Order: sequence, then structure tokens, then C-alpha cells
Amino acid sequence: MQALWYAKQGDWERAHVPIQDEADADSAWVHAHLHRQEGDLSNARYWYKRSGRSPAHIDLDREWEEITKSLLTKVANDGLLNQ
Repeated sequence: MQALWYAKQGDWERAHVPIQDEADADSAWVHAHLHRQEGDLSNARYWYKRSGRSPAHIDLDREWEEITKSLLTKVANDGLLNQ
């Protein structure tokens, strides 16, 4: 979530730092989005593959919203399950 927040603020470098060493599928999805935002489409394709997702063909803002909603839903569901 931190990476997405920095990405929305336009701070790509700070967005990339917390995500670059993560290995899970959700982090790979965020990582793909960041490289797509950067314009490095070959690197983005690599990270989409690691995430188990097809490369996005929607605008960056819409993808950011989809990722954010998905991750927030997971956090909310995990919180409910752990009560």
C-alpha cells in the first residue's frame, strides 16, 4: 500500500523502494504497475507474469484504483477473519 501511495504522489523512486524486494503476487502486480508507469514495458511484462496477471490495457489511474481496491479488500477480509 505504501508503494501505491507514493506512486499516486508522483514519487516513483520512493514507490519502488518498498516493493522491489517483495516476492508475492500482489507485490509483483504493484511492481508491474510501477514499471508501466515508468514506461519500461518489458520490465512491466516481466512483473505482470510474476503476478500471474495479464499486462494491463487500461489507463494507469484506473489500474491504480483496481490494485488499491483489491489490496484494501484483502486487508479488510483478513481483519475480519482474524477477529
